[in-house]
Amino acid sequence: MTEIVNLSSSLRSLNPKISALVPPYLSRQTSSSFSQQRKFKFHSFPDKICLAAERIRAVDALKQDGGLQELDDSPVSVELGPICGESHFDQVMEEAQKLGESVVIVWMAAWCRKCIYLKPKLEKLAAEFYPRLRFYHVDVNAVPYRLVSRAGVTKMPTIQLWRDGQKQAEVIGGHKAHLVVNEVREMIENDSIS
Repeated sequence: MTEIVNLSSSLRSLNPKISALVPPYLSRQTSSSFSQQRKFKFHSFPDKICLAAERIRAVDALKQDGGLQELDDSPVSVELGPICGESHFDQVMEEAQKLGESVVIVWMAAWCRKCIYLKPKLEKLAAEFYPRLRFYHVDVNAVPYRLVSRAGVTKMPTIQLWRDGQKQAEVIGGHKAHLVVNEVREMIENDSIS
């Protein structure tokens, strides 16, 4: 069993980005669970080791030939940062202004089904513009009404683009989520052009 674990760790250390090619039964486990898996999962352990080594060599050869690109480490989604009050909102605007960045603010409510449905889609959109653009969300029921009024929010969800402490554009998301996401993307791209 020790040889199996050592072989597994040495195969994984060859190239961590392709460790997914090493079969899962080579991971550290007790000898009883290993023997149970061996009965049902594979017939010849040496054949599996050879196959894994061949896969690693093939992937390394592709990388050297330029036929395999490095994995993209950019995030798939970025959690929307919460804004908890008026002073926090002002702080976010100040920081963005110092950095010369725009900010996207999603005004939503816990009771709003469209807001809840739209939030993960906007988090994926946030990943597309990460790190040059920050996305935040405000629960309108958790902040003073004065802040909601100051932003001119009347419907949920409302997605606004702010630059230099001023609202530049907004999308009111009362329709299908994919249309709202496309409108928000367009709003951001139009801001990048100007």
